[in-house]
Amino acid sequence: MKNDKVLSLIGLATKAGRVVSGEFATEKEVKCGKAFLVMLALDASENTKKKFRNMCEFYEVPIYFYGDKDLLGHAMGKEFRASLAVLDEGFAKSIRKHLETKADTNA
Repeated sequence: MKNDKVLSLIGLATKAGRVVSGEFATEKEVKCGKAFLVMLALDASENTKKKFRNMCEFYEVPIYFYGDKDLLGHAMGKEFRASLAVLDEGFAKSIRKHLETKADTNA
């Protein structure tokens, strides 16, 4: 795996205790208003993607689709993870900045 800044930031945020993962925990934090960013694996089911897309739109939480379940889980030091929520505004801003610059260079 190449040095990926987005995944590194997810790992740091996880170590700081500012990330939750898994469908139930992610949904709970979005609905409580504690999530600043939601990330879903590209290989998550279409049903999961639709559910989180609609929820994040309703609660006005930015959502990004990135990597696969294995990659997101590995970044957190866990096994497969289809969804995660970042609970820290600083980490969320940094991750978004890197995701958006990556999208600009890929366009």
